[in-house]
Amino acid sequence: MNSTYFTEEHQLFRESFRDFLQKEVVPHIEKWEKTGTIERFIWKKFGDMGFFGLNYPEAYGGMNLDLFYTVVFLEELQKIKSSGFAAAMWAHAYLAMTHLNAEGDERIKQEYLAPSISGDKIGGLCITEPFGGSDVAGMRTTAVKKGDKYIINGSKTFITNGVYADYYVVAAKTNPELGHKGISIFLMDTKTPGISATKLDKLGWRASDTAEIAFDNVEIPVANLMGEEGKGFPYIMQHFALERLIMGVNAHARAEYAIEYTIEYMGQREAFGKKINQFQALRHKLVEHATDIEHCKVFNYAAVARLNKGEYVVKEATMSKLKSTQVADETIYSCLQMLGGYGYMEEYPLARLLRDSRLGPIGGGTSEILKEILSKMIIDNQDYKPAVK
Repeated sequence: MNSTYFTEEHQLFRESFRDFLQKEVVPHIEKWEKTGTIERFIWKKFGDMGFFGLNYPEAYGGMNLDLFYTVVFLEELQKIKSSGFAAAMWAHAYLAMTHLNAEGDERIKQEYLAPSISGDKIGGLCITEPFGGSDVAGMRTTAVKKGDKYIINGSKTFITNGVYADYYVVAAKTNPELGHKGISIFLMDTKTPGISATKLDKLGWRASDTAEIAFDNVEIPVANLMGEEGKGFPYIMQHFALERLIMGVNAHARAEYAIEYTIEYMGQREAFGKKINQFQALRHKLVEHATDIEHCKVFNYAAVARLNKGEYVVKEATMSKLKSTQVADETIYSCLQMLGGYGYMEEYPLARLLRDSRLGPIGGGTSEILKEILSKMIIDNQDYKPAVK
């Protein structure tokens, strides 16, 4: 435990959450990986235990805890052999719910945030589009105001929890001629007519429900606009810092899990008359990766500590995701190699971990996009400011 950031209370929470995952989640993982559907009962159990409300206001059933409880939540979810299950949980709690809390009015918070914290409603964040990818400003989905309603047309893709969500937080253009300045954020109940969701078949994250969603003249009340019209882009950018930090923490945690598992395996596997943890080539490769992971952890924790104080850490969060996801992929690749043929077998965790990890440098902004963002900040001295509601 890193005592610089984690208290005894954090550690007690870690032990409690780890025990919960082993008892309530792990026995179902293989079924959910095969079916691609996480059963509703587990969402309710997470809610009953308070796991969705860690850093949300007490007024809506949350516990208003610091972000290092969230770090514990993320790290432990990466160590149960299903990044897909983990993604479903954190996408609900820290993508969809973040917007409800930040931009939703009191009615939205009572009707959607509170049930999300309790595990009675599941949310999905709908930003990425089939023709846009990382180009958020280039989205084509429109929201046209007619009387007391908005009419939404368009499509979204790669949406985590897209099929079985109860509501979406949707980005759409209210003024397309204004480009990124014409984007707004809306709440949309998934029972609304005109919505269709198609489940996508993925390389990894198999337990996670990922969907392409179409909106065909979907009518929602004007009251479902979140925040100010036209402020959607800065809202999205502001929350990307948290999303990227989450993905950075996820990455260092799954890399750490790969190292821990591989060390245990190497201590049992024998070749040429000795345990393979005695072969210098393997030992040195392993400690190189362990060093990279530790660097990422220290950096990520420092960035979380600043975000927890309310600082706008968009540069650090972008660096976190860029470097940590690269380190995770490289580490897991090497760890699989150290298991030899067994690493390639599905009954061992490294095969799935390799597939699951590959999404890291893609989702939440590709590594290529992140490098360009950092180039603008570091080379061109561009300054990104937080949105003001």
